[in-house]
Amino acid sequence: MASCSTGEPEEDPLSEPISGEKVDETEHDELSPSQRARIERNRQRALLLKQARVASRPYPDLRKSSEKATASKKAIDTGAGFLLEEEDDEPKVITVAQTPVYLDTILCEECSKPYDTSYIYEHFGLSVCDSCRDNEDKHRLISRTDAKEEFLLKDSDIDAREPPLRYILRKNPHNPRWGDMKLYLYPQVAKRAEEVHGGDDALEEAKDKRTENRVKTKQKRYEKKLKELKMAVRSSLYRKTTTAHEHQFGEETYDEESDVYSKTCISCGHSLTYEKM
Repeated sequence: MASCSTGEPEEDPLSEPISGEKVDETEHDELSPSQRARIERNRQRALLLKQARVASRPYPDLRKSSEKATASKKAIDTGAGFLLEEEDDEPKVITVAQTPVYLDTILCEECSKPYDTSYIYEHFGLSVCDSCRDNEDKHRLISRTDAKEEFLLKDSDIDAREPPLRYILRKNPHNPRWGDMKLYLYPQVAKRAEEVHGGDDALEEAKDKRTENRVKTKQKRYEKKLKELKMAVRSSLYRKTTTAHEHQFGEETYDEESDVYSKTCISCGHSLTYEKM
């Protein structure tokens, strides 16, 4: 059936210009500042969410990619008893997702300036940068023996109490063949002593009491040695009697009423009573 046609040329709908792009451009030009700010905020929020997802799972799932690669390969039957995998003509492009690196900056307790890392922060966890580190006084190192002697600490106070004090190992300067000595950070040891003793005043009282006990112990040792020396000097005059005592009885007396005899030792006064048959 022939269609009736007019003399006017038919309009091709595909040849008409798309008006959506022009409308979008005009709409974008007519956006208010508040709408543009909201669009920018949404874009920044989307970027932050994307970065968080990448940080939580920075590496691609190799298991899923291997499954997809296995499923995409096709086996070709050669008729000789083995199969060949079909090779793709197009070269494969392998992309590796780069893990974003986030540098956490730390604020120094002394100068309040940010820094990435420092020697004290890495080994002792104290937020002090290398430029503010005072090796001579404030941030000096102290050995385990000196810490126990100066702050009256026990091994349990250093190792068992939470959190355990951090230390570094160094060779013993007196003899390298001895065991390595442990060096602690002085302010951390002082803080632990304050926690154990309850303050500086209590620590000073404990030191005074320890000094008094040492003086008493030293005096007792001196008196003991002096006594041993005196005994050694007078050993020629000191004679210890090892023989048994022999009684020297006097005259014998008789009691007529009880009909007994008695005699008394002259040296010790011992009285012996007996009867005669």
